[in-house]
This record gives sequence, C-alpha cells and structure tokens, in this order.
Amino acid sequence: MKLTKVKGLQGELSIPGDKSISHRAVMFGALSKGTTHIRNFLSGADCLATIDCFRKMGVEIKQDGTDVTVCGNGLHGLKKPNTILDVGNSGTTTRLISGILAGQDFETVLSGDASLNKRPMGRIMKPLQMMGADIESANGDGCAPLKINGKMLKAIHYDSPVASAQVKSCVLLAGLYADGQTSVTEPALSRNHTELMLRAFGVDVKSSGKTATVTPPQEMHACDITVPGDISSATFFIVAGLITPNSCIRLKNVGINPTRDGILRVCKDMGADITMENVEDHGGEPTADLIVRTSKLKGTVVGGDVIPTLIDEIPAIALLAAFAEGETIIKDAQELRVKESDRIALTVDNLVKMGVDAQGTEDGMIICGGNPLHGASIHCKYDHRIAMTFSIAGINAGGETVIEDSECVDVSYPTFYEQLEQLRL
Repeated sequence: MKLTKVKGLQGELSIPGDKSISHRAVMFGALSKGTTHIRNFLSGADCLATIDCFRKMGVEIKQDGTDVTVCGNGLHGLKKPNTILDVGNSGTTTRLISGILAGQDFETVLSGDASLNKRPMGRIMKPLQMMGADIESANGDGCAPLKINGKMLKAIHYDSPVASAQVKSCVLLAGLYADGQTSVTEPALSRNHTELMLRAFGVDVKSSGKTATVTPPQEMHACDITVPGDISSATFFIVAGLITPNSCIRLKNVGINPTRDGILRVCKDMGADITMENVEDHGGEPTADLIVRTSKLKGTVVGGDVIPTLIDEIPAIALLAAFAEGETIIKDAQELRVKESDRIALTVDNLVKMGVDAQGTEDGMIICGGNPLHGASIHCKYDHRIAMTFSIAGINAGGETVIEDSECVDVSYPTFYEQLEQLRL
C-alpha cells in the first residue's frame, strides 16, 4: 500500500464490530442451548478462525456478512474434531478456547501460523494445570502447538501475575467445567467482556474489585448479541482525525466500555477535541458516536492502571505523541514485547525511519514530538496494528510511504483502506 499526504479528513464511518466481543459471542453461543443471533460480527481473519474451530467441533454456524447465527450444542455438547484446530494468527482464539477444551472429554491439538506459534502460552498453561488440566506445549517451548487432553477440572483461586483479559477469560471458561467456584484476581482490571457476556448467557459471574468469580452452571442459554464498533479499530481514525489538518470525523456506535476506553482518557490528557453523542447501553456494553477534530496536542505520561485498558492502542498513541508538543513517556507496557510482533521495537524503529525522535525502553518508549515526518518503507512483520498506525502516519508525512505487508490489516479490519479513502479530501 502506497500513501501520500492528504489535505484533510472529513465524513462519518461505521466502525467494524469489536474483535474481542465477536470472538466471545461465537464461543458462548456454541456452548449454549438454543440459537444465538449475532449482529455486526467482525468478519476478520481472527474471528473467522474461531468460527472454523467450533464448526470442526460439530457446531452449526451460519454467516451472512456481519450477521452470524450459532446453533448451540450446549455446555457439554462439543464433539472431538477429526483434525488439528487451526487458530491462524489469533491469540484470543488460542487462549480462550484452551480453557474450554481443558474441560472436554476428548483430546485436541491447537496450532496457528508461524507468528502465533511463537507467542507465550505458559501464562494460560500454568493456571489450567493448577486446575488439573492435561495441557502441554508440543515443542516444549511454552508455545503452540498445544496438546490438550480434556478432563474433570478442580476449582481454584488464581492470582494472575499479569492484567490480561485472555488469561482471566481462559481460567473463567475452564471454571465452567470445574467442581466449584473459580476466581481470578489481577494486578489491574483488564477488559471485562467475558464477565458481562457470560451473565447475558445466564452464568453466575460476580465481580469485586480486581477479582472475578464464576459458578459453573448446569447449562448456558442462548441470547442475541449486537456487537459494538471496536474501539481498538476506531483508534486509528481517532488519531488520524486529531493529527491531520482540516479534519472532522464522526465514528458511529463505538464501544466505550470503561475497561477499554483508556485511549479516550489519554487523548483528553493530551488536549484532544473529542465529543460524544448518542450514548447508549447494550447489556452492559456502552456505545457512543465520537466526533473527532484536528487538535493541538501536548505530551503526557501513559502508565500504571490505564495500560490494560489501551494495550492494543499503544502504537497509535506513539504516533499521536509524535505530533504533540513536548515529551510523551509510555511505561509499564512490557506486554507489547510478546504481541503479534515486538510492538515496542517495531513502533520505535518505524517512527525513527520517518524522522521522529523516539527511543524504546524495556517497558515502553519515550517520544519527543514536533519533528515533521517524511515518507519511508515500513515493514510491519505482518502485524495489523503496526500497518494501520503507519498508514495514518503516511497520510501525514512528506513524500511517499510504502506499507510493505499491508494485507495483514485483514486480521482485524478488512475495510480499513477503503474507509480511509472515503474520508480523504
């Protein structure tokens, strides 16, 4: 993808469905009695991998664009797949489905692409093994492929060393098959989509401070889910609207769950002009239209408890910092080192290539804003969030920017480039 500077961005967009919520809606629908109708489903590669895995376990799932119908098999109705479950590039699919598979009465193998099979899975293997699960890394390196031999599980209280919705969700989903109440306590509260949606499917889930507790149900019951627009996807257009001259963008129906809205808090700290309209609530998942205008920004410090609420947005925040006056420090984000790529190293390297004063630290980065950006050849290592971040940089840089592996945006945002073109003045 080749990009050049634009005069401005104007218009309105409907953001694709939230990736985290789309994954969970399919999984929980598959484990329920009855038919679950999902609207505004994200048809990205990651969420399609989740559909594929459950189809291989005997669940009937029909898809018509962004409408998905899941004919649930019930909590104990999954069937042994006759092939490996291919999770593609999806860490969410891998970690959440592992909790479900740990409690089945059959064996499975989970494997993904080369990038996925390098990501750390020890963080879910440890609590699952504490519950009595038979799960091992096929290559002995703490990564996928994972071999899971399902069995009866025992309830635990797990003190998670990381604030990770994937780890928390994995343990809570295994808890659906345990012999009593299972709870997870985190060092900071991570996104709570699992807790909210399990309640919608009739499961007793209690949240108290940084602890979530699930009581295993006799059965789960189907319900209809409308997926909000994904705030992680909206972030690229939020940043674009703030840093591109002559811009005013309306982003419709964006999820603003308080465990996910850290990007909006950081933007406010930096002096961003963002207003909310049409605030609504959908089963505990609030949404709003966001109106974003070109803004004069100032540097800030991003760290502490806000990090789990914006972990996927940090590359885009780093770009925002490049256009702010003064220094921005991002810290406590060492989790970025083990995402689809080492996002700290890749973000800093590409910013520097474009003329930004940026340096990486062990747990984040330091960016001095104000330097004009120039075009560059950007290597994303097939990381969708890096590709989209530097596409926004490219429309604000002199000369031509080339995104070398731009097709990776299909993982989470297949219509990204089409929508970017719609806004261009």
